[in-house]
Amino acid sequence: MGCFRKMAWLGAVLLLGLAQVHAATEEDGQAARALLERALAYYHDNGDKAFAAFSRQGEFVDEDRYVFVVDIRGVMLASGGPSSALIGRDVSEVLGPDLRRAFKDALKTPEGSGIQQAEYRWQNWADGKVERKHVYFQRVGERILAVGYYLPRASAEQARALLDKASNDLQKDEKATLMAINGLKGGYLQDDLYVFVVDLVTRRYVAHGTNLRLVNTDFAKVKDPAGKPVGEPILAMIGKQPTGEYTYRWKNPVTGKVEDKHAYLKKVGHFLVAVGYYSP
Repeated sequence: MGCFRKMAWLGAVLLLGLAQVHAATEEDGQAARALLERALAYYHDNGDKAFAAFSRQGEFVDEDRYVFVVDIRGVMLASGGPSSALIGRDVSEVLGPDLRRAFKDALKTPEGSGIQQAEYRWQNWADGKVERKHVYFQRVGERILAVGYYLPRASAEQARALLDKASNDLQKDEKATLMAINGLKGGYLQDDLYVFVVDLVTRRYVAHGTNLRLVNTDFAKVKDPAGKPVGEPILAMIGKQPTGEYTYRWKNPVTGKVEDKHAYLKKVGHFLVAVGYYSP
């Protein structure tokens, strides 16, 4: 009898736990949908002028939920989250096959179909696990408004792993790797982690994971927002040793704020390859 009561008690605890998880998931879903509804109403009243508001850390960011907008060609038009660094660029590859498929299906449905939702798989860079995520979205003309979730700040271990990946790939296929980094393909952009590559002969950027405007510019002249040299000391360091580390101040593409950044550096042939993480 005592054993039966114990099993019943354990079963009750398990059911309570499942109920709490379900309630939390339901609450997240309701909050995400409500945020999208607010964004849709705002866009209805303001049109494309709403993009500025969607891309600010304000009323359209709710904890780890935020609004992002892509057009029917896959170009990011607005984002209040990690993808804000990609505004103006084709993010079809970054969205992943599941989400791209859902968006393509949305384009086939009449505009009056209302808010739609999709499940997709996404790698959580906090623990390296590929997890299921949920997105709410609606097509409005040639725009798709959606609600997504923030990804955690990347770690030092993840930065080193990305540096190793980029370095190995560069050794195997130089041209394809540089094109992939600049084209947002190949997994070289992971939330607030990205790769940049400098030609040590010309001392110019040849690839950059978030800012294509830096490609072909003089890395030696790069300074932090306060005017402190960054490029010159890094080049001096890598000129004396094959690997290194350097800490400086730089704008975080996710938060939009200038933060402490710790870069891991590696010499690969005549290239400098670097990946940095932002300190909490």
